[in-house]
Amino acid sequence: MAAHRCISSALLVFLCVVSVFTVAQSQETTPPGGHGAAAADGPQTVTETAGQTAGQPAAEERRWEATEVKEATPDESAAEEQEAPAADTAAPPSAGPRPKDDFQEELVIRPLHSGDIYASFQFRTLWETDFTRENKVSHYRLFPKSLGQVISKFSVRELHISFTQGYWRTMQWGQPYLPSPPGAELWVWFQDSVTDVDGTWKELTNVLSGIFCASLNFIDSTNTVQPSASFKPLGIVNEVTDHRFLRYATLPREIVCTENLTPWKKLLPCGSKAGLAVLMKSEKLFHSSFHSQAVHIRPVSPTSWELRQTLNVVFDLHTSGQGKREWSLFKMFSRTLTEACPLASSSKIYIDVTDNPQGEQFELSPATPLLSQAVVLGDRRTFSVYDLTQQITFGTVRSLNLLIRWKSSEGDMLRPLLHGERYVAGYGLQAGEIHTLMYNYHPYRSFPVLLLDSVPWYLRLYIHTLTVTSKGKDNKPSYIHYQPSKDRLRPHLLEMLVQLPPNSVTEVTVQFERALLKWTEYTPDPNHGFYVGSSVISSLVPSIVAMDTNSTQERPLFSSFFPCKEESSYFVRVYTEPLLVNLPTPDFSMPYNVICLTCTVVAVGYGSLYNLLTRSFQIEEPSPGLAKRIANIIRKMRGVPLL
Repeated sequence: MAAHRCISSALLVFLCVVSVFTVAQSQETTPPGGHGAAAADGPQTVTETAGQTAGQPAAEERRWEATEVKEATPDESAAEEQEAPAADTAAPPSAGPRPKDDFQEELVIRPLHSGDIYASFQFRTLWETDFTRENKVSHYRLFPKSLGQVISKFSVRELHISFTQGYWRTMQWGQPYLPSPPGAELWVWFQDSVTDVDGTWKELTNVLSGIFCASLNFIDSTNTVQPSASFKPLGIVNEVTDHRFLRYATLPREIVCTENLTPWKKLLPCGSKAGLAVLMKSEKLFHSSFHSQAVHIRPVSPTSWELRQTLNVVFDLHTSGQGKREWSLFKMFSRTLTEACPLASSSKIYIDVTDNPQGEQFELSPATPLLSQAVVLGDRRTFSVYDLTQQITFGTVRSLNLLIRWKSSEGDMLRPLLHGERYVAGYGLQAGEIHTLMYNYHPYRSFPVLLLDSVPWYLRLYIHTLTVTSKGKDNKPSYIHYQPSKDRLRPHLLEMLVQLPPNSVTEVTVQFERALLKWTEYTPDPNHGFYVGSSVISSLVPSIVAMDTNSTQERPLFSSFFPCKEESSYFVRVYTEPLLVNLPTPDFSMPYNVICLTCTVVAVGYGSLYNLLTRSFQIEEPSPGLAKRIANIIRKMRGVPLL
């Protein structure tokens, strides 16, 4: 055994000596360009080579250059790879520049004079890629793969979808940042390469129904329209806009619940685990006066796409159960913030303090020295900014809980310049009228609006009764597009361009007749009524910043010499209320009565006959008397035959 151990040790020593001589020989035969090759191999080789030649200044400079390359941005790395073809040749075929994507999140909180509070979440994902190329995109980092596959498969150019519960009270809350109608709304622009737009639209609605757990599969030709002037593309436009590739549909009766919010949150890079999405607690969000969630996808350059997810909530002072006008993140969402999303390049909270310049209306704590000004919806607003990417924002407790405590209930809200309403007039179940009111509150300026109405086929419009009046006078539209409906195939489509006079109310009235449906076309609760989608009012509204109703106030003379062109107007879209219309409804209790009567006749008539035909009859002897029974008992005991 001892001899065996000695032989093994000697063999091991011999192998080590041979390895050392081999390494030394390889280092001596290294060519002069070996340092460049080592630099292309990896950072560890760069460090070793620089350490061997630390005494030479040129080697020292190369060492710092290597360190800079190691910490360079992806753009610089890609540029250096293009300048070094030898290194690219040595790299594996799969190596290449990673796709550039960026994610930002923000929360805007606006205290309302009614004591309510408005919270608006926005999550923006920007990705530089091309979904329209022949080679399908296979690697996803921040952009959700489910939506990327939808864009690529169905050749989607733009996609806008929203789910809303409640109605936005414009006269009490002002204009929302991103408006949406009650229920579900979907409008899509397809690429020019799509040949069958209607078939692609049907498949797309079915796929989106599965992604968002909604009833979008009920969208068909009976509630889909093709607008001719409304809903222009929001992204880049490289060719002439052709409205044949546009489809628009609404489901005003769609109910929004947790099943819609859960898949919406899963589209975020951090989900609901970190960042602002931590505040999205379902039981708090849906216990509010208004909540709306939306997804907007559009191209911002020929090879860059933007995904914007928005969530707007209005918390009511009374329904929240609070006894005082005081709000905080914990009272609104039952949670506080502890960190930003690690994948977000920007994570901020904006508090609108425009109406609170000196802290007279409400108190905001903790205070922040960061302020920001921006022109939002034509008005210059001031915001307090909290940057969640800075550790100082969370303080020593490592938790951020913003508190807004009202001091005074005085103050007037700035009334929106454009407002819309709609209602149904008439009596009975045969005819009626649809009234649409459009308010222009500008004191001295008129502006045009584009009105879109989509009415179901079972409300048969009499288009010759269409009237447009402003201030008691006829207001002739400059553009009218009307597409009549076809029973059970398509709805009515009415678009018109109307000029709204200053400080006026413009009323659009049209008469209709109610149709009688088939009994299979009624809803499970037909007496509740049928919903008609909201009207859409689009316009370029004059900016409040450029409007000066008080010409006597002191201001510099140069400020009024040249008009402010870039802030003269802004685009706004307003949705009216959905309509609830009763149709002629038969007495659905009669089929129930017929079924009950038929079952009774079958049970009584046929059951009795079947019983008589299948029953077996037997003759039963009368029971013996008491004396005979006693005698039989005695005879049985004696063992003699019974009587």
